[in-house]
Amino acid sequence: MIDNLYTRFLRLTRRLSDRQLMMVLAVIVGLLAGVGTYLFERLLHFIRHLLGVETGSWLYLVLPVVGIVLVSLFVKYIVKDEISEGVTRVLYAMSKRNSLIKPHNMWTSMVGGATTIGFGGSVGPEAPIVLTGAAIGSNVGRWARLNYKQSTLLLCCGAGAAVAAIFKAPIAGLVFVLEILMLEMTALSIVPLLLATIAGTTLAFALRGFDPIIAVTVPEVFKIGNLPMYALLGLICGLVAYYFTSMNSLVARSFKTIKRTWLKWIIGGAVLGVLLYLFPPLYGEGYEAFGELMHGRMESLFAGSLFWEYRSVGWVVVLYLVAALFLKVVATATTNAAGGVGGTFAPSLFVGAFTGATVATVCNSFFGMELPLISFTLVGMAGVMAGVMKAPLTSIFLIAELSNGYGLFIPLMVATAISYIVDHWLDPDSIYTKQLRQRGELLTHDKDASVMVFLSLEKLVETDFLPFRAGDTLGDAVKVISRAHRNVFPVVDDEGELVGIVELDDLRVDMFSPDKYSRPITVYMTLPPEVILPNEQVSEVLRSFERTGAWTLPVVDKEGKYVGFLSKSRILTAYREQLVKISQE
Repeated sequence: MIDNLYTRFLRLTRRLSDRQLMMVLAVIVGLLAGVGTYLFERLLHFIRHLLGVETGSWLYLVLPVVGIVLVSLFVKYIVKDEISEGVTRVLYAMSKRNSLIKPHNMWTSMVGGATTIGFGGSVGPEAPIVLTGAAIGSNVGRWARLNYKQSTLLLCCGAGAAVAAIFKAPIAGLVFVLEILMLEMTALSIVPLLLATIAGTTLAFALRGFDPIIAVTVPEVFKIGNLPMYALLGLICGLVAYYFTSMNSLVARSFKTIKRTWLKWIIGGAVLGVLLYLFPPLYGEGYEAFGELMHGRMESLFAGSLFWEYRSVGWVVVLYLVAALFLKVVATATTNAAGGVGGTFAPSLFVGAFTGATVATVCNSFFGMELPLISFTLVGMAGVMAGVMKAPLTSIFLIAELSNGYGLFIPLMVATAISYIVDHWLDPDSIYTKQLRQRGELLTHDKDASVMVFLSLEKLVETDFLPFRAGDTLGDAVKVISRAHRNVFPVVDDEGELVGIVELDDLRVDMFSPDKYSRPITVYMTLPPEVILPNEQVSEVLRSFERTGAWTLPVVDKEGKYVGFLSKSRILTAYREQLVKISQE
């Protein structure tokens, strides 16, 4: 039955032009991503309803670690694959896996993310949803037997549709793909992407209604006189965004030093439980918390907290807001590092909301200003998100669509631009791209750099160079040369470690003088100008060739053992072939 349907599907695709096929598949992927988003939300709602935890309950000390343990076991024994860091995994699939994402990611990320958040993990649902949508697009492309370029487009359609569906924000979904996934904006790519985000959003409207995610009334006109304060907010957001990414990396590195999984659970659970018990707004993704914040209902943020009796003291409220925004980052990073599955999308909005609200509250309470709390909260959300994700346009359109706050476009543009500049100056990488760029696995809009990402150093190493032994004589070398078709010979010791190289030109005169055959080969040996390690980036290897002026360099492993040679001509040939491939597909 399934085989017959699949065969008919393939026959149908052959009747369509490439452009028509991509439009049809984009709509299908958009609808499926919308369904996946809806199922995720229903599962999350079911888990929360099943637990029925009251705000500030002592269960806050226990439930998050229970969720992390359940997800860790689910990943280890059922999934048997990593499903965390969803957006980073999508970028990695685009650069190193021919845009192929394993089929299980169409559902496992939803289960892991919903369980983590449902039990109180302080992370967002967007990264698991993006990975789910991207996996749907990737596998539809694989089933339709599309090439790399077409599969990448469908992957991006799925990711964009997922963002559009979860936020009911089609423009934000489209811009998310262009800014964060760095899809090239061409006539052939933009139309399928539009169709996918429209399909995902339309399905979200049909299943969940037309109400905006953030139900607030934004003043239609902002005051010009407040622009300097919006600029100051942008500066603060840039610094907070840098703290966000730095603290997230610090916590992740700290947990990586813990080798025992059960110890990660204990430490992560203890940290997370205490933070959530002291600051209940940190529980889950935090949408309800910054919703209350925007409406000025500060008392709701203290509900269930040990600080309840101080809820009316102005300076305590400010300290509470500041503590919540800084500790949210710790709680998010701890949740993921200890084994939970979730993203930083919603936490960055949470931190931004509390940053904007803090600035407005301080200025109004202590300096007699009349800054609009709602507007500053929304602009703060966009500002921090722009710095954390390095995506100012996504931030602007997302906040405008989330709140129907289109009258805030100028303050949004001012704050996000300043935040982006400040954070980019402090750290040019986003929270998603830092590790990939360090490993040379990040696709960018720079086509030269992107082509380099596709090249595998391991496949470029040539291993047909015949070696000399360190104890060989010239006579021994002549016997080796008679079987060789290369002009360069590595010299290795008994352990296989590289001790030098010998070029045929250095032997040419003496090899025809038998009376010199007793000379040790080390007499003719030279040290290579540089050696290459197998895990180096291709771009770094090319810089090594430029520095040394060499055309071939030896490759050794981390213990110094000889592996093979890399030639500059081989790399350039592979570069040209890859450039032609991705340009013509």
